[in-house]
Amino acid sequence: MTTIEIQQEALSRARGNLSTSNYAAIIAGFMDKGIAPDDITPRVNVLTFHAWKAIGRVVKKGEKGIKVTTWIPINEKRDAAGKVTRKGGARPRTATVFHISQTKPID
Repeated sequence: MTTIEIQQEALSRARGNLSTSNYAAIIAGFMDKGIAPDDITPRVNVLTFHAWKAIGRVVKKGEKGIKVTTWIPINEKRDAAGKVTRKGGARPRTATVFHISQTKPID
């Protein structure tokens, strides 16, 4: 997978996912950093590193994000005989999100 594909997939996942389970942690984490709750809108101005790069922004050096748990889909896998060797589903992964104030346009 190319870097551009990774970035586009990250942006697609961020904007397409309907879960709000991390919203409280995101808002609390950025409030602790001094950002007003009205200025925090997950999936609009709070995205992952790769999602920001996909829309032409880069995280400023030294910025610390907020860690959240995300669920990555797992595809079912079958062997040559058609027998299921791995069931589908999802697995948890940690992702770090950044507020737009922690980014700058790519030069």
